[in-house]
Amino acid sequence: MNAEEITTHILENFQGTTLKHSYGERSFFYNPGNLLPRGTYFLTIKEHDGPNDKASQLDRENVFRLNFGSSKETYKSLFDEMPTRPPKGAHIEGPYDFTALDILMPHPVYGWSGWLCVLNPSVETFENILPLIQDYYRQAIIRFEKRTQAKT
Repeated sequence: MNAEEITTHILENFQGTTLKHSYGERSFFYNPGNLLPRGTYFLTIKEHDGPNDKASQLDRENVFRLNFGSSKETYKSLFDEMPTRPPKGAHIEGPYDFTALDILMPHPVYGWSGWLCVLNPSVETFENILPLIQDYYRQAIIRFEKRTQAKT
């Protein structure tokens, strides 16, 4: 799959999702009716290295990283322990090759907060991680409802 195919899939299959381009990435938010300035964040596609995020070497030709959140429980079921937050400009500790393609792993910078990633997921890998993305999308809906109910 490529970044465009994933973008199309998310926008067509995750109702209430909006796309924002920011910080050199495509950011997907649950925000039906644009009730919040951005909505609640649940997935990104990053295609270039940033000043504090170079571990995946995204400046390689045709390499992108699909990033999405997970609950603490889901993260621990996949990787046992939550890593500690890395210093600015560094990545989390662990036995991960953050440049490897088509492998589910912790996000190199935001793994400490439960974020996961896959560089250039194949169709099979995308289908395998789709339940994880759907789960975090449902969590985004809950966070959205709490935020919008608090405003009323």
